[in-house]
Amino acid sequence: MVKTQLIVLAAVASVASAFAPMQMSVSVRYKTSNRRRIGYRSLFLSSKSGIAYFENGAARRDFIKAAGTAAVATVGSVAFPLVSSAEVEVPTQVTAYDFPTDWGLTFKYEDDAARVRVHMVTATGLGKGADKMEDFGKNMKKEMVDFVSYYRRFPKVAGKPSFSTLYTSINVLAGHYTSYGYKYPLPEKRRKRLYQEYAEIDKSLKRGR
Repeated sequence: MVKTQLIVLAAVASVASAFAPMQMSVSVRYKTSNRRRIGYRSLFLSSKSGIAYFENGAARRDFIKAAGTAAVATVGSVAFPLVSSAEVEVPTQVTAYDFPTDWGLTFKYEDDAARVRVHMVTATGLGKGADKMEDFGKNMKKEMVDFVSYYRRFPKVAGKPSFSTLYTSINVLAGHYTSYGYKYPLPEKRRKRLYQEYAEIDKSLKRGR
């Protein structure tokens, strides 16, 4: 039962944003039914640091419930689109493409979301040695950061399925740039996931959601 609860907490923690200012370590301690032993678990959560002590099963259940509620209130439906059941075709990576000239925001959500998505589709399809790949990556990351920084302040926008899924995709692509730089293509598994999310974003935008 305790292992299941910890898995749930780990899943909640996994949606932490790549743009979050800090990752804090939260140690979770609880007493087992055997008085001679005390079990320890640690999770990395994007929240204030601290230590939670669990004296009994009821306290653990209350903490799990409270943590789950807080996570849902914070990220809305971000966790939902992490796994898409829709199968999409993953296109072959390319090295020749039309470099965008329309970087930046118009401050109209539907237009900006569609534009960022199109640019991200191009970024996901770039292969090793693609023309101006580093310049594209730098422009792409700046546009994603600007998009998230601006629109997440508006509850009506942040609650849209299109924003939730796009926010998740942005975290993946931005995380790739942070870890591997701008010249390294995305791995196939990550590309497949992103293309699935791009399809969901497109559907949501067409429905005005």
